[in-house]
Amino acid sequence: LNNGSYLVHFSLFWEGRVQFSLLLFHPSEGVSALWRARNEGYNNVEFIGTFTSATYSATTKCNFHLSVDQELCEYLETKDGDYFYCIKPQGLSCGALTSLQSHNTENSNLSALEKRLTARSNIGIEIPRSFPYIAVSSCGNITVSAMEKCKTGMDSPFPSGFALRNTWNPVFCSKPPLESSDQIDTCLKGKMMYFMGDSTLRQWILYFPKIDKSLKYFDLHRTGLESKLLAMNMDKNLLIQWKKHGHPYVAHKGYTVKDNAYLSREIDLLGGGKYTVIVITLGQHFRPFPLSMFIKRVLGIRKAIERLFMRSPDTTVIIKSENTREMTTDMERFSDFHGYIQYLVVKEIFRDLNIGVVDAWDISTAYASNNVHPHDDVVRSQVYMFLSYIC
Repeated sequence: LNNGSYLVHFSLFWEGRVQFSLLLFHPSEGVSALWRARNEGYNNVEFIGTFTSATYSATTKCNFHLSVDQELCEYLETKDGDYFYCIKPQGLSCGALTSLQSHNTENSNLSALEKRLTARSNIGIEIPRSFPYIAVSSCGNITVSAMEKCKTGMDSPFPSGFALRNTWNPVFCSKPPLESSDQIDTCLKGKMMYFMGDSTLRQWILYFPKIDKSLKYFDLHRTGLESKLLAMNMDKNLLIQWKKHGHPYVAHKGYTVKDNAYLSREIDLLGGGKYTVIVITLGQHFRPFPLSMFIKRVLGIRKAIERLFMRSPDTTVIIKSENTREMTTDMERFSDFHGYIQYLVVKEIFRDLNIGVVDAWDISTAYASNNVHPHDDVVRSQVYMFLSYIC
């Protein structure tokens, strides 16, 4: 309200005594500092590339911008104009790049005072309240009409649902009953599912054997940080694949880039069809970089989905939004403020497409998980919301 006060609106979804906790994640001064710092360049994270041949290997610096006088290797995605660079090692070709890893640099675009605003002691501060609880009563003889089953193309409102008795309940559609193994088997039979994104989607493929105990992982003989997983059930003709998205992928442990591709390219390589289900998420690894790069990448994915729908309009596409993450993280690089801005960008760019949305931001907020890799209760709610679109 521009006077030190905040006006908050929230929905009350059930009767009885309701307690709530209202946290001020960042003050407006902290938000302004984080916004400015994020968009000042690409120096918060440094990538190290490993080049190999049969007899020799070398490591060099890599990034989206390199201000050096040395010869560079340019890795260009021609369709969307996405660039990535590495310093060319002596005696090795640019095509010899086999793996990457990263680390945070000492760079900071925050002043000493601004850093104090992003210290843990100043994040997620509970705002005092003068009452212990709210008594929620019924609104009388109001008839609630039955909601339509969840399907792609529906608008996901805010909030998109609520967690009650450890179950996620969407407010804009009705989840189908998936209580028996027969119901789930019927839903999954014949499906080819492609999960594309970061390790929060990797949690999904790791959770699926709890739903289908006959699902088996296929050994892809990959080394380093997991970058691709494949699970199959031959009896049900079910295939689930997870693959990490392309640059940037921020990880201290090395990961292969031999088959690295941006998500728009991965989508273009799929034929699609009524048995094909694609789930996409990205955002966590983009937080340390200028927002313009994220917007450009999401626009490229939208164009790829449009091309997919032109050739295979019966393909099912689901967008999973970002999870919230720890309050102890490096706020300049990974604050949930950066994630929330990206969450709004994704909702706006994909708004009018015939897709489904698993609002992982809402779900992880409702569970107060504060963990980029939340516990199984949160993952289960996300996965069953996903299943509500395809079952």
